[in-house]
Amino acid sequence: MTYGHGVRTHRRTVVAALAGAVLTAGVLAAAPAQAATAPQVSAQGAYALNPATGKTLFGKAPDGRLRTGSTTKIMTALVALSQPHLDLNRKVTIKKEYTDYVIDPTTHTQRYSSAHLILGDSMKVGDLLYGLLLPSGCDAAYALADTYGSGSTTAQRTTSFIAKMNAKARELGLTNTHFDSFDGVSNGDNYASPRDLAKLAGAALKNSTFRKVVGTKVYDAMQSYRPGGGTHAMAPWENTNKLLSTYQGAIGVKTGSGPEAQFCLVFAATRGGRTVVGTVLADTSVDQRFQDATKILDYGFAQRG
Repeated sequence: MTYGHGVRTHRRTVVAALAGAVLTAGVLAAAPAQAATAPQVSAQGAYALNPATGKTLFGKAPDGRLRTGSTTKIMTALVALSQPHLDLNRKVTIKKEYTDYVIDPTTHTQRYSSAHLILGDSMKVGDLLYGLLLPSGCDAAYALADTYGSGSTTAQRTTSFIAKMNAKARELGLTNTHFDSFDGVSNGDNYASPRDLAKLAGAALKNSTFRKVVGTKVYDAMQSYRPGGGTHAMAPWENTNKLLSTYQGAIGVKTGSGPEAQFCLVFAATRGGRTVVGTVLADTSVDQRFQDATKILDYGFAQRG
């Protein structure tokens, strides 16, 4: 009897120990997600959300108004893509205004980021979108604004296009956003908040064309079309968003920089069926913006919802 009682006692002890071990293992397995703390980032403003649920995943001065640099071109693209009866094969003749715009008139050197469009060429709208979003061509932005604005002159059409950008911002509820240019080369009144830019990117990524373009690392299939019907290949356009090559699941979106904007990045990645979209504005260096974005993405994916 004593032996049988000892066996039963021993069995209960073993079972209890095993149960405790399983419970402890479960706690340890869950610990990393529970212990995850918000990362420290160098950017003056930053934000991330799950666009499917609208849940905020990270924020640092998320509603502060900061300069946006070329992340402005997300809106440039969205307005162009929102045109009624859009034809991506529509041909646009490259005017002298576009090519001169990116060149310093005094030094004759490049002053703004350029897709190196060639005067007199006739290019598809679809190709201009790649020139806009990969090498961040301000000349491509000018061409799209002139094409899709209203008015009898280039100045009227580009002004009209900027008005459409602001109208789209109001439509999307971006209350801390204002555009004064079609490309982010600001006249002093071009700003957005990190939260607004993340929301803008989430809306733009719903467009399949936009999503395809910003997820492309290199676009080398593009050809320029000469007025006489001949074609010639242009240098491949490389995406300035390094996350596409360094972060697993990265799907876009757009870099930006400038003397006042400093270094900016709007970014997005998808893992396990979940997407995180975020922004860093006024960061300290070209590389730091990617490092901060990586920290924010890791933190976002570690959370639920």
